[in-house]
Amino acid sequence: MTREEKSIAIENLTAQLAGTNIIYISDISGLNAETTSNLRRACFKAGIKLEVVKNTLLAKAMEASSNDYGDLPTVLSGNSAIFISDVANAPGKIIKDFRKKSDKPVLKGAYINSEVYIGDNQLDALATIKSKEELIGEIIGLLQSPAQRIISALQNKFAGSEEAAE
Repeated sequence: MTREEKSIAIENLTAQLAGTNIIYISDISGLNAETTSNLRRACFKAGIKLEVVKNTLLAKAMEASSNDYGDLPTVLSGNSAIFISDVANAPGKIIKDFRKKSDKPVLKGAYINSEVYIGDNQLDALATIKSKEELIGEIIGLLQSPAQRIISALQNKFAGSEEAAE
């Protein structure tokens, strides 16, 4: 790879990092062609971009980025693939699902909304993080619940008073 090609690759990675707040870094080495294809297909269906990257280029892109990746560049050794998503828990769920059949992918680290997570032991927590949409849905449900109880009580009261009037 020439110096110019490396520079272009770093610029492209920096632009990808700037466009998202959710990045998972994992090791997918050793997966056979069929499993890798299945992983890529699952990522595509979930709206996740999966890309194998060179560690040095990703480290330079992280350095050039406006985001603070903290200690995340320290996990960049061996083979690395990045999962870029709009939903915080989606890559964690995919990785966890694939781990039922194999010991890979191994989570190296993640960057989610300015928080840095290091190590494969974080996978369970990351897979259960609630997405923005899930949190909004829960809040709406909680806000609607008291109003629904009041409406139900009023309907029951009026239904009871109509029966008494007859």
